[in-house]
Amino acid sequence: MESDRPSGGRGPKRRRLSRSAEFERVYRHGRSKGNRFLVLYAFPREDADDAGPRLGLSVGRRVGGAVDRTRVKRALREAFWEEARRLPEGSDYVVVARPESLGLTEREGADGVRAALAELVDDLGSREAA
Repeated sequence: MESDRPSGGRGPKRRRLSRSAEFERVYRHGRSKGNRFLVLYAFPREDADDAGPRLGLSVGRRVGGAVDRTRVKRALREAFWEEARRLPEGSDYVVVARPESLGLTEREGADGVRAALAELVDDLGSREAA
């Protein structure tokens, strides 16, 4: 069944970072936390008119070929939107996949990626509280 939305039923495009200037702002001015598989950058937006978080993904060639990078991106998107409930409203996030993320995705699938991302969300949250 096809949705009436031009996006084919996916979430609105404004929930994604797409311009390089948006990525640069998060990289330069945001906070970051990393583990062996991922790095999560977070930056609160000034214009929080769109209350929900926005996601940007960076999965470089070091992760693998095009098929592998797409597989990792799909798992990252799924994991991020599961964890988005615990994130502050009105912030931009960039998730950078390290080369080891491909092995994690192949071994444990989306559940493993979600666990790795949840660890970073917890760490960023504890830094905000401090």
